[in-house]
Amino acid sequence: MQKLRTAVVGAGKMGAIHSKVYSQLAQSEFIGVVDIDAAKAGKLAQQYNVKSFSSVADIIGKVDAVTIAAPTTFHLALAEPLLKAKIPVLIEKPLAASVEQAKRIVELGKEYGVIVAVGHSERCNPVVQAMKKFNIEPRFIESNRISPYPFRSMDIGVVLDVMIHDIDIILSLAASKLKRVDAVGVNVIGDHEDICNARLTFENGCIANVTASRLAFKTERKVRVFSKQAYLSLDYFKKEGVVVRADPNIDAVKWIKEHQEQGDFDFGAMNWNELVQMEKLDIGNKEPLRLEQESFLAAISDASKRPEVTADEGLAAMECAEAILEAIKKHKWD
Repeated sequence: MQKLRTAVVGAGKMGAIHSKVYSQLAQSEFIGVVDIDAAKAGKLAQQYNVKSFSSVADIIGKVDAVTIAAPTTFHLALAEPLLKAKIPVLIEKPLAASVEQAKRIVELGKEYGVIVAVGHSERCNPVVQAMKKFNIEPRFIESNRISPYPFRSMDIGVVLDVMIHDIDIILSLAASKLKRVDAVGVNVIGDHEDICNARLTFENGCIANVTASRLAFKTERKVRVFSKQAYLSLDYFKKEGVVVRADPNIDAVKWIKEHQEQGDFDFGAMNWNELVQMEKLDIGNKEPLRLEQESFLAAISDASKRPEVTADEGLAAMECAEAILEAIKKHKWD
């Protein structure tokens, strides 16, 4: 297996996590860490016995793939010289600080024929990977992502910080253009919204209700998906879920209808959980960031493959997030 020379831009928490994964992948030859803070870059680089750099210009010509895990406001400035040098990049979510900047990154990728992947790692969550196997056509999606205040990503609100994960997953499930966006959000601690609820209506009739909060007293990451084929209840945090498929329950539904018409059964005594066939999802345990980076490197080595989340998909998530933020402004509380 030919190894690709890899580097990470950003020596913060996410940069450290990406560095660890790159150092472990068989297809990666991890060569360095880039950060404007020389001390931080040096400390992280020393941990993996690689070089440290203070500018992306210093790694051009030395790498085959780069992950950008720096603050969102710097994504475009960091990605542009790399893309112009035809170096594939994986950019941590969100793709950029604005839709305009995200579009520029997409344009650069296409102009120079370079792969741009986006780090929506929740798409690589084993729960989401298990859900993909069902090929369902959702009609209603309910998603909740709440947690105590993380004291990070304070330059952006909860929509771009955490709701963006669910936006990306919902867009991939709905597989339709957005028709309408309604939302309300409140900022409590900082200058950006800390709590948000959005309702997304798609052209194919699918509706999604999404809630995100970073002011909760517990951590919860759940989604429920309703479709004609199946009902799924999933927990991203606990990595577990159940599915109730329509086909295996046709006989049960038929039996209920027949006895309802005949009026000869006490349904109050019936245990619904015993009547309906539920299956526990077969969920793997692969680390999402590992799957994300493997997919990115595989797409570089093999033109027939693609990253788990492409730049176009990252842009679509940004456009939806921006529409939510605009809706919040319209419902601004006094």
